[in-house]
Amino acid sequence: MQQVGVASFRELSRISGISERQILRLRRGEIEQMRLDVLLKLCSTLNMPLSEFVSNFSQLELKSDTQSANPELSQQIADLQTEYQRSQQQLVQQQELLQQEFQQSMLQLLESLLLQFPTAAQKAQENPQLPAFKIIPLVQKPLEKLLQAWEMEAIAPVGAEIPYNPQEHQLMDGNLAPGELVKVRYTGYRQGNKLIYRAKVSPVYSSPS
Repeated sequence: MQQVGVASFRELSRISGISERQILRLRRGEIEQMRLDVLLKLCSTLNMPLSEFVSNFSQLELKSDTQSANPELSQQIADLQTEYQRSQQQLVQQQELLQQEFQQSMLQLLESLLLQFPTAAQKAQENPQLPAFKIIPLVQKPLEKLLQAWEMEAIAPVGAEIPYNPQEHQLMDGNLAPGELVKVRYTGYRQGNKLIYRAKVSPVYSSPS
């Protein structure tokens, strides 16, 4: 635990996701009765190979002569090592697959932007008089699709004048009380009930009568 910077058994429980009861079993030398997934999590947290972990925490010393005298125990250790390696390989494969699926879904959402925007940008460089509003849909539509796929919604459109809500708005200047009128300068986003970004707003001062 000291080698990996874990200060207490409670912290070991928190980092590894293993209950303190399971760690107590390990300290009592009951490793043979513990589940493989528990051992693997502890091995990962303590940065120890499974064979060394079992050797250190088992009531039996797993030296070569001891292993020879206990072939059944040696086989159990070999099986644990094989299962651990298989689990690690499966985890890596799952991570790679999830990453590929995520990238593929993002490519589908951003397809029009990826294919058309470079051409539009080049034309804009060649012709500075080209109206910028013609390029806006190339960015806006993919962004709207992406936000819809992630179930995110804008707090308020840019330019909108709305009552100030300090829970959802960030004042760019001045001091206001909740409910006073502000203008949205940069939109914010929420995802369901979760606030992702607060909208940046500035005060709207009424003209003197």
